[in-house]
Parts: sequence; structure tokens; C-alpha cells
Amino acid sequence: MEIKKSPKADLEGKKATGRLVGFILILAVVFVAFEWTKYDVVFTADSGIAEVPFEEEMVPITEMEEPKQAPPPPEAPKVEEVLQIADDKADIVESDIQSSEDTKEAVEIKYVPQEVVEEEPVEEEVFMVVENMPEFPGGMGELMKFLGKNIKYPTIAQENGVQGRVIVQFVVNKDGSIVDPVVVRSVDPYLDKEALRVVQAMPKWKPGMQRGKAVRVKYTVPVTFKLQ
Repeated sequence: MEIKKSPKADLEGKKATGRLVGFILILAVVFVAFEWTKYDVVFTADSGIAEVPFEEEMVPITEMEEPKQAPPPPEAPKVEEVLQIADDKADIVESDIQSSEDTKEAVEIKYVPQEVVEEEPVEEEVFMVVENMPEFPGGMGELMKFLGKNIKYPTIAQENGVQGRVIVQFVVNKDGSIVDPVVVRSVDPYLDKEALRVVQAMPKWKPGMQRGKAVRVKYTVPVTFKLQ
């Protein structure tokens, strides 16, 4: 016997409808739950950089002390001027001054010449020996050559056959010049005169030195006259 099921009694068809209705109810509950719940939204402006507290350094204020002014100098005591009034009864001696016009006397003016004392020049000392003696330019050899070239043998002395050594003394000044030539040993007047002429014609010497200073020195040179 075949068993027939009625559409009303078919439970399989109602399962799908129940599932759909349940699914819709769940969605509705979830939607209502989302709509009902509200979250508080808070906006922060934090940039993520931690701020370091800055402490201002307090610089102490230094007050400049004003320089103390020196007290003013004490005032000088005032001196009161005392006027002395002369007594009318005092005796006053009057002196009369008479001019030359009143007396008509001539005034004599005398000129007193002032005496001028002339100082005598002090002669500088002449040394005989010093630390560095005077020297002819080039030395003693050049001095002998100079004398040999410049001496002119006097003709009269040659004719008379006169010869010899004339010694001449002179002073070498500070500047090397030759002054005050004198014959200290004579041979013949003509030879002496020629020797003096040659000595005076010499160039300037190197002056003598004493303690680092040029001084006047007396020097002696022999002038030889010899016939061949």
C-alpha cells in the first residue's frame, strides 16, 4: 500500500523558508545592534614628538656700583678786608720831586764801557809717543819713494860737493795735515831749505790715535842728500 504525503505535511519545504526567515532576523538584529551602539570619537593633535620641558636660565642682574665721588674740598676761609682810615690829625710829610726842567740843570749821562776779557786759545797738547803713531799713506817704503822722486838737489850744493842727512821734525795734526816743520839737524842752508819744501809738499798722513781719539803727534823724518 503506497503511502502518500500531503503538501501541508511536507516538512522539508518548510526548512528552507525557516532558514531564510532566521537569516533575515539575524541580519536585522545585527543591523539594529550596529545602529544602536555609538562610539565616542576623540580627535588628538599629538604629532608624536615628545615635548621637552624648557627651563629658562635665570641670569642674575649685576648692578654697577656708582663710583663714590670725592667730597668737595673745604671752602677757604674768607678773609675780611680791613680798611684803615688815616687820622686827619696825623702828620703827613710831603716830598717835592723837582724835574730837571724846573731846576734848569743839565743832566750828565756817563757811558761806562764794558770790559771784554779775551780768552786765550788753549793749545792742544802735542804728543811725542802715542798708542798708534802717525803713518805715511802706504807706509815707510812709500815715504822713501816720495822723497826720492820729489827732492831736487840744489845746484850750488852739488857744485860745492855738499851732501848729508837733514833731519826735519814736524807735527801731524788730527786731520793728518803736516804743520810746523823745523830742521833739528842741519847740513847746509840750501839742503835744509829743500828738505823743508819736500816735507811741506807731503800728502796727509794717517793721524796718530790715543785712547781711540785722533791727537796731534810730533814726528821726525830724515832727508838724505847723496851725490853719485
